[in-house]
Amino acid sequence: MDYKNINKHLLNTSENLIRLFNDQISHIEDLLFFNVGEPDFPTPENIKQAAIKSINADQSFYAHSRGVYELREAIQRYLKRKYDLDYYPDNQIIVTAGATQALYLAVTGLVNQGDEVLVVDPNYVIYNTQISLSGAKAVAIDVSSTQFKLTPQLLKENITDKTKALFLNHPTNPTGVTYTDDEIKALAEVIKEQQIYVISDEVYSEFSYGSKHTSMAKFVPELTLLINGTSKSHAMTGWRSAFLAGPAELINSIYPLHQSVLTAISTQIQYASIEAYDNSDAEIQRMLEDYQARRDFLIEGLSELEYDFIIPEGAFYLFSKIPAWYEGDDYQFCLDLAHEVKIAVTPAQIFGEAGRGHFRISYVSSMANLKILLEQLKVFETSYKEKKA
Repeated sequence: MDYKNINKHLLNTSENLIRLFNDQISHIEDLLFFNVGEPDFPTPENIKQAAIKSINADQSFYAHSRGVYELREAIQRYLKRKYDLDYYPDNQIIVTAGATQALYLAVTGLVNQGDEVLVVDPNYVIYNTQISLSGAKAVAIDVSSTQFKLTPQLLKENITDKTKALFLNHPTNPTGVTYTDDEIKALAEVIKEQQIYVISDEVYSEFSYGSKHTSMAKFVPELTLLINGTSKSHAMTGWRSAFLAGPAELINSIYPLHQSVLTAISTQIQYASIEAYDNSDAEIQRMLEDYQARRDFLIEGLSELEYDFIIPEGAFYLFSKIPAWYEGDDYQFCLDLAHEVKIAVTPAQIFGEAGRGHFRISYVSSMANLKILLEQLKVFETSYKEKKA
């Protein structure tokens, strides 16, 4: 049977490259993992209890497809309290099964066959896949020469008459960079001038070090589709609770697409998410402080090892060049670390051409494990140099 006569966009789409790399090393015993973008904290107790309360109250029926109204109200309060954004629960918010579904709705709802969508390179791998599945073309903007940040000049240079939208993620996976209020404002001026949409992935917005997060929606709400959720910020990756927010006309147009792929996310999870948005600021602050301490520990340790890396400004990733003494590429470097010293980090070529020669550390692990990471990097360096001598 020939199964190639299927949707042509699927034939041109590959599996998630991060998952493929992880599959290559998953069989290694006693591996320490610094390659996953998942908080190591448990979900806060108040959120778990809210879910249990919902179950015991028999809140087990279909929710509204836009999301439980009380949850949409909680999201409205959260966005206003945290980022001074105004979104209305009736027609500007859709509750989604994680940020991935929200991203899918945004790109599928906006683009047509032949459109171009700009992506910052390096970027989260799923962006390119979703653009390809929509029939549009992903246009990579290499930001390696500008401290891995998109600048207004780079943005302008890459906009054509086919450009429909920009994917912008900040704080950024994989680099850990983020943007100041002034930097977002400068990008927004270009976006407004050129009248392109922004798909703004802000799932790491709670984890900014030293500066308050600014949303693109602050400056161009009429052109922004905002994605956020509880997975990273509230240590709820397995709960699959997020949202898409935007102008009412856009959200109303996208809503039938949402209904066609998902009736609604679990009702109990929605009630737990109300608690997450309303009553978890203290827990988020505690996690942020822990991540910052881990970040600072890594910065000191990698500096002593003379690694060349970007100081993370947000999220929980550190992005480093592979060391000059290593003769292979970043993919082989990460394979060697896994096999020889039981350390799992991510080769950055997975995130785009601009990532080549780099690797990503996810510091979602204990201080004790981070200490082992640094020790094993030194062990690997010594062993490698001895073999080459």
